[in-house]
Amino acid sequence: MANDEILIHDFDPDLICDYFGRLERQGPGSPESTVRALSFIDDLSNELKIADIACGTGGQTMVLAQNTRGTITGVDICPDFIEKFNVNAQKFGFRDRVKGVVGSMDNLPFQNEELDVIWSEGAIANIGFEKGLNYLKRFLKKGGYIALTYESWFTDERPAEIEKFWVSAVPEMSTIAHNISTIQKAGYSLVAAFTLPEKCWTDTFFIPQKAIQKAFLEKNAGSKAAVTFVEYMKYEAELYSKYKQYYGYVFYIGKKI
Repeated sequence: MANDEILIHDFDPDLICDYFGRLERQGPGSPESTVRALSFIDDLSNELKIADIACGTGGQTMVLAQNTRGTITGVDICPDFIEKFNVNAQKFGFRDRVKGVVGSMDNLPFQNEELDVIWSEGAIANIGFEKGLNYLKRFLKKGGYIALTYESWFTDERPAEIEKFWVSAVPEMSTIAHNISTIQKAGYSLVAAFTLPEKCWTDTFFIPQKAIQKAFLEKNAGSKAAVTFVEYMKYEAELYSKYKQYYGYVFYIGKKI
């Protein structure tokens, strides 16, 4: 890595959208993990109102739509993602009940207690875990569910290299036990928590990136930032390979008390 002081937040959002918009999923995850998390939610009725926050191009949203019968609103700050999201909804035949809108996850277009389920894979760190849990709760009906994945430490101590990388990117990052305590303090009862398997990082996130990096660099020829961004993503993949026993994504499912 040319400069390990660079954070993903330092890159141009348009560059990030261009890169991740080429992928089916914009973060670690899998259809199987999405379905498993959904299995902990009771009463998946036809009237269910679901919001997928920071939905990306809708990889996980379409899985939700295939396994539920209510309406789903995807929200993402990147217009290109939302354009692809709505194309995907059309392609899967979900346009009557699945729609994507451009919006920020800290300024959502919902009414208080409007939603039955709030979903968010790999994104809550953007506004902070504790802050996000407290903010999102207002949009949930009493007894409504929140389901999200979040970077979590598996051990109390870890090598300096990996700690530096992740604490720089996600300052609040903590252990599973601490995160569960944070969920409970925010006014949810914990329904379930499970670790995403390794293939959610390798098969559906890191490996697909290799196939798009050449075209991304060609489109952004002459951009030093684009080259640095690819280096950053390769470095993240190397770190995961080296230190995956110390951290990963955990799916947390909570119910609003």
